[in-house]
Amino acid sequence: MHEGAYKFVARAVMQLEPRRNVLELGSRTVQGPWPYSGSIRPLFPGAGYMGVDVAPGENVDFIGNAADWRPEPFRLFDTVVCTETLEHTPEAERICHNAWSLLEVGGVFILTAAGVGRAPHSAVDGGALRPGEFYRNVNREQLHGWLAPFGFALIDTATTPGDIYALAVKLGGRA
Repeated sequence: MHEGAYKFVARAVMQLEPRRNVLELGSRTVQGPWPYSGSIRPLFPGAGYMGVDVAPGENVDFIGNAADWRPEPFRLFDTVVCTETLEHTPEAERICHNAWSLLEVGGVFILTAAGVGRAPHSAVDGGALRPGEFYRNVNREQLHGWLAPFGFALIDTATTPGDIYALAVKLGGRA
C-alpha cells in the first residue's frame, strides 16, 4: 500500500471508537516502488484481526475470495477494511456487498482504491501489468453504486489525485 492510502486509513481509524474485531479483505502486503509498503494491522491495537486474500503472503490469515469469503463459524465484524484491491478485480461490487453482509449494524467499511488518473499497475508488485491481470480505475459513480446498501458513505477523491477513498457505515436494511 502506498503512503496516501495508509494515511487515509490511519486518519479514519483515529476518528473512530477503538475497534474490537476487524476483517481485511485483500490483505496481502504487496512490496512495491513506493515510500510505504506495510500493513495497516498495527492501526488496530487490541482488536481481533483477520486478513483474507486470494494468494498467500505477508498479512494473510485465510486464503479466499473477498467477494464471497465467510468466517467459520460465521460471525460479524465491527470493521471491514479493503485497501488497494478493488481496481484489481472484476468482482469489486461483490466485494463491497460482501463487506456489507459481514458488518454488524453500525459497523464501518474503510476502503481505498486506484481512482481515475492512476496508471495501471500489477497486484503482484505494483509494476507493469502481467498478461491476464485485470485492472480498472474506480470512479466516484461506480463506488457510490457499490456502497448504496450502506445508507451513508463519505467518498474522498480530492486529497490525492489518482486515488479514491471511502468510509461507509452500515445503517441496517438489506443488501
